[in-house]
Amino acid sequence: MTTIIRNSIEEFSEKQFLDLSTSIDSPFMQYQFLHALEKSKSVCIDTGWEPLHFTREEKNKITGFIPLYKKYNSNGEFVFDHSWSHALEQAKRNYYPKLLSAIPFTPCRGERILGNDEATRVQLVDDVKEYMAAEDIESWHILFPDQKTSSFLKDHNFIERFGCRFVWKNRNFKSFEDFLAIFTARQRKTIKAERKKVFDSKISFKIIESKDITLNDWEVFYKLYCQTYMDRWQRPYLEKDFFKLINPESVSIQPILFFAIQDDEVIGGSLCFKNKDTLFGRHWGSIKNIDCLHFEACYYQGIEYCIKNNLGYFDPGIQGEHKIRRGFEPELSSSFHYFLKDDLRGAVSGFCLKERDGVMQYKKACEEYTPIKKEYRIKL
Repeated sequence: MTTIIRNSIEEFSEKQFLDLSTSIDSPFMQYQFLHALEKSKSVCIDTGWEPLHFTREEKNKITGFIPLYKKYNSNGEFVFDHSWSHALEQAKRNYYPKLLSAIPFTPCRGERILGNDEATRVQLVDDVKEYMAAEDIESWHILFPDQKTSSFLKDHNFIERFGCRFVWKNRNFKSFEDFLAIFTARQRKTIKAERKKVFDSKISFKIIESKDITLNDWEVFYKLYCQTYMDRWQRPYLEKDFFKLINPESVSIQPILFFAIQDDEVIGGSLCFKNKDTLFGRHWGSIKNIDCLHFEACYYQGIEYCIKNNLGYFDPGIQGEHKIRRGFEPELSSSFHYFLKDDLRGAVSGFCLKERDGVMQYKKACEEYTPIKKEYRIKL
């Protein structure tokens, strides 16, 4: 059995990947999704993401896989390490390039180390560490792993860093009105008023799922998506071809478009993905500045969709205390970090330990701020 470094996911076939990944739950840890990122040049060395995937192989069969990128910046990660970078540069050492295992531009939990057995996963991790030593790369970061991967990393000398995210939980709601019953009277009134502003603007919504999404729908959405970045004077992370490439594969990746329509024109919309029990909110945009349209397109439409389709959770994306007032509750998230040298490891370990106390206090404050009645709150 041999470990091979792959500079593109195209260097092995989708069938080889599927033989390994039949139990993968995440819509993002899919061959088609990762391939679309690379093929569209959304992920490439020019954007700071150089593919460096580690595979474990035997007789042309893949038995293990780590999505790995050599990063030349910290863009599109949603875990912020700029202070670590600055500290190492002050010591006249190079923080970049670093190694990163994550789904680019996608702060959603999922599998990060695949293997047919424990020994394969351990060997892959050891091989990445050996590569770091040979190339004098100071750090390796694994972002938003699922619970199984997190437990594995804790046993292999990684430092855990905590963050906070906001998720919606379906408590067997029968309707949106049923969902509103968990709020205080004041917040029920606020949410109803927010939705009324949108519909008083003569806006309706069209939901297009998976195989029903056309290339023209992606053209329309891409203009909306780009507008979000233009409003912030930023370059969009995803290229137009990314959306065209995932279109034929939409059955496995399961995208959902929520289009806001006014006077027969699509003026806003959001893009979500789903698996068997969770809706993942990812991108949004609008060509008109309409009060509360963002809340409707990105939160309330998704909540209604989950209720109608019996999905257990709605993960609308990382950060954003404004989500609390709209039914999303704080949850801890994790990233894991390995450092080649003891001095940086010690400094970051101490930093993460202190930061953890702050994160816990923040989570507690968010829990107190929620307008959800106590008997309905998430119990962790």
